[in-house]
Amino acid sequence: MSRSPSFSLKAEPNSKLDPKALRRWVVAFCIIRFDLEQGQVIEECYPPDSITQDEELEIAFSSFPDSVSQHHNRSSIHDCIFFFRLRRRENSHLTHLSSSEITEGEDKLGSPRSPRSPRSPRSLDDKVLRRSSSSRRSNPPGYLYGFVFNRQRQDERLKRGGEQKSVVILSYCPYSCVFRRLLQILGPLYFDIGKAAVEHIAHYISMWPAPMPGKLMELPIGNVALKANLPPAHSLPLEYGVFLSDESASSMAPILPTNQSVPQGLFHDADIFGTFRGLLLQLWVLWELLIIGEPILIIAPTPPQCCEAVATLVSLVAPLLCSVDFRPYFTIHGPDFARLNSLTEGEPFPPMVLGVTNLFFLKALRNIPHVVSVGSPASNSSRVPFSTRSPAGKVSGKLEGFRQQLSLKNFSPSNLLNAVKLRRDGPLCLMTEHKEALWSTYVATTKPDTAILNRLIDAGMSPRVEESMSVVNNEILRRHFLELTTNFLAPFGPYLRATTPSEGTSPFVDPPPLLSFNTEEFIANLSARGPGKFLSKRMKANWLDLYRRFLKGQNFMPWFQRRRAVAEQEQHRLWRQARIKTDIQQFIPNMSELEIVDSFNSIEKHLLGEIQLQQSGRGTADSAAACQKLKGDLQAVFNVLPKDMQQLLLFNPQRAALLQGSLELTKLPGRPSIQLGVISTSSPR
Repeated sequence: MSRSPSFSLKAEPNSKLDPKALRRWVVAFCIIRFDLEQGQVIEECYPPDSITQDEELEIAFSSFPDSVSQHHNRSSIHDCIFFFRLRRRENSHLTHLSSSEITEGEDKLGSPRSPRSPRSPRSLDDKVLRRSSSSRRSNPPGYLYGFVFNRQRQDERLKRGGEQKSVVILSYCPYSCVFRRLLQILGPLYFDIGKAAVEHIAHYISMWPAPMPGKLMELPIGNVALKANLPPAHSLPLEYGVFLSDESASSMAPILPTNQSVPQGLFHDADIFGTFRGLLLQLWVLWELLIIGEPILIIAPTPPQCCEAVATLVSLVAPLLCSVDFRPYFTIHGPDFARLNSLTEGEPFPPMVLGVTNLFFLKALRNIPHVVSVGSPASNSSRVPFSTRSPAGKVSGKLEGFRQQLSLKNFSPSNLLNAVKLRRDGPLCLMTEHKEALWSTYVATTKPDTAILNRLIDAGMSPRVEESMSVVNNEILRRHFLELTTNFLAPFGPYLRATTPSEGTSPFVDPPPLLSFNTEEFIANLSARGPGKFLSKRMKANWLDLYRRFLKGQNFMPWFQRRRAVAEQEQHRLWRQARIKTDIQQFIPNMSELEIVDSFNSIEKHLLGEIQLQQSGRGTADSAAACQKLKGDLQAVFNVLPKDMQQLLLFNPQRAALLQGSLELTKLPGRPSIQLGVISTSSPR
């Protein structure tokens, strides 16, 4: 793998590196060498002191292919790109919720995991949602991604005839669409000019704008620009600095995007067709397993192949927030392996997707229920993610051979016998020969869509044509699974729907709460209503069991919490907008005294909220106008209250200041001091 001849660095950077700006994208760059006597050695870490010693050790072990997974390569230089994901040790307990909050949330949700829950009805407590969201916001990311450019150089003059070195980009962001392409520049450049390459690239990255989830970004590096569609905000944990305001309230609605280049989840550029070409009929089983959060072990001959397979599986469940712990490249040297290896017979395996190349895992993790083997030892392990997409449309080609491969060949007597033999031998048969297969006792509810499979194209002519056909096939498969997941999530829509003030009703009262979620009622209503036209054609009669498993699995609670919070925020925005636009005078004549008091309390609360946002610097462009409007509304409601009620309200000095327009700093209970603007021309003496 070599740099494009058109690429060149510009002049020496004349500004000092901004570590804070760099950290928005990259935590550190590491140069790691494999030493025959010392093992993996980190030669450089830039900027210095960016990671802990424990992290250094785990990163070093994860940055090289397992020796037993590598087949002899006679080329003098062999490059490959892959990535890994590590749990940060200091945040190992912060996987979405603390254990007590998970238990509390499951009890209040009425999860089948908690049959002894005394609460009735079984509904989700919004306080748990808000507390879990704020706890994630206040903590640093729980996972670290490492994107690796590994070079193996054959040289008979060296010990053992060669050497290995890796260039690693560490980031909290799962932006494979950016960092893989960046490594295609940085990797070869480092081996050309050394450490200066890292310093140059770091300076360019520090000048990039902050990541904008869900947007197409143009990121300059030297004389070229990387164009990348970042994954949307709803696919990233809140701990990555994503705010709910970045998310759209309609991002889970059953409407498919018209622009296929816009990502709907993580790893939008993963090669579905190329990775699972030999297991296309099993994609629907794998989709279900990931939806319900089952543990999966993925075995491939090389790190690029196994990490691509893991990324592909995660991308299949978009737009669902994937909360299963996935490891694109997992080794025996990490602390998590010791924990998994210590599981006793019968002890449930945690919900994880592990990508491995070391066949030792087949024996060490015998109790993992689902094993998938993908890839081929002879295939090119340094696949470059597609940088361009072919336009959608019909593609001519000879389809008969491939369709026969999907239909007749897969169901021939010889293939049936081979499948039976593979199932009987189990995953340990991979110790003698690598084969693409799935070992699982899980019976899927979703049926493979033969109409989709028949639309796939197989060129098999040249690598260039093959890549073009893979692009088309990936778009077909990705759109189908996006539609499948979206329709699967659609029944939860009523519980995530924001309401607006109906015509003729006052927006100056508190909005109604979102529809309360009750597990038993949801299942009963869904059973009576049915799964919908799209799913009913593609699922078996036991489709309701899939929803029950989803409600108990790892993915439901974090996703539902997130969508619920977004819907509440959207509802707050809609009602705030209505309050700004509506003249309160048209409602006052028709209000009872109790409704007037309620409106006063509600307006006061919303006014204090707007002032607090302004004071904290988080106000919007129309915050000042909103404050003035609400102050006027508060005064209008106050003027129609009985005199004794007015005097009672004015006993509160903060409220009196709001009504009389004090210019003094007023200390609100439980809030920082704020500066109140003038409402009237008079001021208290």
